[in-house]
Amino acid sequence: MFKTIAMVALAITLTTSSAYARDNVQIAGSSTVLPYASIVAEVFGENTDFPTPVVESGGSSSGLKRFCEGLGENTIDIANASRAIRPAEIEACAANGVSEIIEVRIGYDGIVFASQIDGPAFTAFEPADIYNAIAETVVIDGVLVENPYTNWSEVNPDLPDAPIMMFIPGTKHGTREVFEEKVLLAGCEATGAMAAGLDEDACFAVRTDGLSVDIDGDYTETLARIDGNTDGIGVFGLAFYENNTNRIKVATMEGVFPSTETISSGVYPVSRPLYFYIKKAHIGVIPGLKEFASFFVADAIAGPDGPLAAYGLVSDPELATIQSTVENEVTMD
Repeated sequence: MFKTIAMVALAITLTTSSAYARDNVQIAGSSTVLPYASIVAEVFGENTDFPTPVVESGGSSSGLKRFCEGLGENTIDIANASRAIRPAEIEACAANGVSEIIEVRIGYDGIVFASQIDGPAFTAFEPADIYNAIAETVVIDGVLVENPYTNWSEVNPDLPDAPIMMFIPGTKHGTREVFEEKVLLAGCEATGAMAAGLDEDACFAVRTDGLSVDIDGDYTETLARIDGNTDGIGVFGLAFYENNTNRIKVATMEGVFPSTETISSGVYPVSRPLYFYIKKAHIGVIPGLKEFASFFVADAIAGPDGPLAAYGLVSDPELATIQSTVENEVTMD
């Protein structure tokens, strides 16, 4: 839920003599975390003496890449992510002098499958349905073949007679990793494709004939694609869906409707924790950084009655412990 990631690397000490020219916190990363971080930044700027932090999107991988570029005023202070930082990213950070990284879990989000509100009745999915619809390789009569399906009713006769058209998160998004692990991999196993000989990487391979489209932008781009395609199905974060229920409808996954309640209880199968990462070396140098970190996880912000929960974040059940650890970690030695 919270940890300091320390690497053995060249020690870099920042002192007041190397103080940075800028005076605002700079943040980039996950499009899923973007609205939450933006809400906190705005409230922080309005209720403290510090400038409003600058929050940018770009995806989890892109944000962490920028985060790991090094230390100094031309690098960001915080990376938002909808997945945990990877070992290779920690190594890249360390190679550039970012040797201490504070990981903060801010809550949970679910990945939902949504379509036009007046479109076909896409109301229920299983991982096997999604896998058979968009995987590069599927099993037919016990044999691995190139995916021939073009209609949802071919995948599952209980699904609508509608052409397959899915808009899925691109590889820069943390959402993509969760989608692969909890939907494609689960579907690969359920359909027998893995037993027939596919390894994990092959299970993640999606078709390239235009029926599955990677979306490298944020959820607004996916929504625009759905608006322009009656039969389109997009992958969104729960909060984005809940703020656009007048335009899109959501399907169940394994018979479970996605909601704050089903995600917090662990019943909804496609959910994930959300994080932000702090450069410990910037604490005490960039004004407001440690205060922003504490502000973000305060009860009034990240608690079940705060603005983040109102927007769709599932409050972390261990928030009190996270708050205590954040206070300890962001305190300068």
